[in-house]
Amino acid sequence: MSKSLVIVESPTKIRTLKKYLGPDYDVASTVGHIKDLPTKELGVSIEHGFDPQYTTIQGKEKVIRALKKAASNLNDIYLAQDPDREGEAIAWHTAEVLKKKGRRFYRVLFHELTKNAILTAVASPQQLDKHKFESQQARRILDRLVGYQISPILWQKVLRGLSAGRVQSVAVRIICEREREIHAFQSEEYWSITAKLEGESPPPFLAKLIKKHNKKLRIPDEKASQSILKDLEEARFRVEKVIQKAQKRNPPPPYITSKLQQEAIRKLGFSAKKTMMVAQQLYEGIELGPEEPEGLITYMRTDSIRIAKEAIDEARHLIEKEFGPTYLPTNPNVFKNKKRVQDAHEAIRPTSVLRKPKEIAQFLSKDQLSLYELIWKRFVASQMKPAVFDQTSVAISATSYLFQASGSVIRFPGFMALYTSSDDNQIQQKDKETLPRLSEGMALKCHGLEPKQHFTQPPPRFSEASLVKELEENGIGRPSTYASILTTIRQKGYVDLIKKFFRPSELGFIVNDLLIESFPDILNVDFTARMENNLDKIEEAKIESVSVLEDFYRSFRKDLERATKEMHSVKGNGLPVDMDCPKCGKPLGIKVGKNGPFLACSGYPNCNFTRNYTRDEKGQIEMEQPVSPQATDEICEKCGSPMVQKQGRFGPFVACSAYPACKNTRSLKANATSKTEPTGVKCPEKGCGGELVARRSRRGKLFYGCTGYPACTFAVWDKPVPQSCPECGASFVLKRTTKKDGPHLRCFNKECTYKEPIKENDEAS
Repeated sequence: MSKSLVIVESPTKIRTLKKYLGPDYDVASTVGHIKDLPTKELGVSIEHGFDPQYTTIQGKEKVIRALKKAASNLNDIYLAQDPDREGEAIAWHTAEVLKKKGRRFYRVLFHELTKNAILTAVASPQQLDKHKFESQQARRILDRLVGYQISPILWQKVLRGLSAGRVQSVAVRIICEREREIHAFQSEEYWSITAKLEGESPPPFLAKLIKKHNKKLRIPDEKASQSILKDLEEARFRVEKVIQKAQKRNPPPPYITSKLQQEAIRKLGFSAKKTMMVAQQLYEGIELGPEEPEGLITYMRTDSIRIAKEAIDEARHLIEKEFGPTYLPTNPNVFKNKKRVQDAHEAIRPTSVLRKPKEIAQFLSKDQLSLYELIWKRFVASQMKPAVFDQTSVAISATSYLFQASGSVIRFPGFMALYTSSDDNQIQQKDKETLPRLSEGMALKCHGLEPKQHFTQPPPRFSEASLVKELEENGIGRPSTYASILTTIRQKGYVDLIKKFFRPSELGFIVNDLLIESFPDILNVDFTARMENNLDKIEEAKIESVSVLEDFYRSFRKDLERATKEMHSVKGNGLPVDMDCPKCGKPLGIKVGKNGPFLACSGYPNCNFTRNYTRDEKGQIEMEQPVSPQATDEICEKCGSPMVQKQGRFGPFVACSAYPACKNTRSLKANATSKTEPTGVKCPEKGCGGELVARRSRRGKLFYGCTGYPACTFAVWDKPVPQSCPECGASFVLKRTTKKDGPHLRCFNKECTYKEPIKENDEAS
């Protein structure tokens, strides 16, 4: 029997596949995409049906040569890239590169990297999916049209280097609109009154005042509160009604991508990006002792809650054995997908529930174990019985007023004996009051009335978890894109993550407002969701990709032409603000420099007044006052004079005190930023325990050093990236950019030859 070649997307899968496929199969990797649109031009022929002009990604020539060598004279090629649109595109381009007379290509989908799944997939291969590829290609073209045609307008009107993106810009808009809701919010005072009561048997309990004369009561201020307290001075408290009922809480389905990200953010403190990185490791394979790598979870990019029958049966056997028959439903729990969900994948689940978290903990890192345990518990819990609560609600009268007390007691924990979601925890906290035995007509003792002042709160800012939920509910993006959306909008400087909540930067507000005015469709949430649905329809062969692109570009081209002529030029007089120049009296405007927005006089060049500014809690501009030079302990390396710290239009900087004789300066803004941005990479020095963070040398050059300095002096010039090397297993890799190779990743271990080009994301916001 002649050999066959299996080609995967990630090199970390190779060992796992070789273990199960045996000597009749060779395994190679594309190391991600091998072809893409060119980086320095549009690469889409709009006049010829939006024909994409693919080129080999810089640095991938070596990979392609290796693939051709591995294919050699083999006739059967199995394309086993990831089972999603991106994987289909890589498979399609790989087939094009290796196309040869008499050669046969098969598509294999590994939804989990286990022996049975691998052998089954190879034994029953499929054809390449043209429609799935065209769906990915349409998305790529849409993103390229938006990113490469709007960005130059922003360079011309605002600042060179800015960019826009089809999906990320909508995410920025959502964050900006929430911030403006917060600015516009007017807090209102209100009061509550709580009675501490006791029945014929302990314990005492609390009841809240809710009605007067059987109408909902609002207490606006302290005066109204005191008036009510006076009415209740001699009041007799009596139980009017007791409502007791059993309530069921059904188990949640296994995780889909968005729900896994939300829970990992809330429960584990992971970012969306970290969640997907760790999940990828669990999917691709973990070495369990002397064994070869074994995939521990199913494919982690999915919006389906479907579960294979074999997995359900295995979970039910475990539940009966570990928890007993009282926790096992008579029939398996079945969860229905939403209408627009792609059902090709299963939900995220363990490949085998028999691999209990505690039993394999020694083979997993702390992060891997935490995420695996979350996935394992959620899946097993999904096949358990509902939790049952005794819910009690008590209405209590006091003259014309009505109080209410409520509480719940778990009668049967059901699935909650194993797993509770963040929402379950909040519900339990709300209803945790324990009530004594109460009956209608029972007189109650009042041990005191507590008035309390409150103020209405503005809507909360988005956290990573709530933003993912918002994107999902609005149909924006897909499971594979949420993490990159959240990362990109921060990297581009349009939003900041402050104390785990997103806030728009001033630049984010400026660009968002300009884009909304000039490109109302692109920045429209409903429009973006409809476009995602159209991409789904292309994959389902319900609509042609060219028609989707033509419909989009018809209106987009008009917006481009109008924006080129009419978009407000921030580079000119700036964005108008309701403030006059304190120097000459002419209007001030907001301009954008290389270090961010600032106020500048519209009378420039006759008046050169500039000033930094901030905004208060209501979004109103507050002009910053100039800061007097402050002494530092630095010495000027050019002339030896003391250096002083100053504040300029581009932020804080240090300058030589001998100015103007010596004009040596250095910005402190980049230095301040680097101090707040750890890399997430642990120091590799044995026994150190520190973390690599961005620092600046005395000459202002950026490097990455250990937090254990001066005890630990480890440092590198290139940016550390928290992912292990796929070739030698080193704990991290480095991000580097050179003229020859462009942006790429290389191994931190100098003896390792691993190097991989970085795909630049056109869809930037």
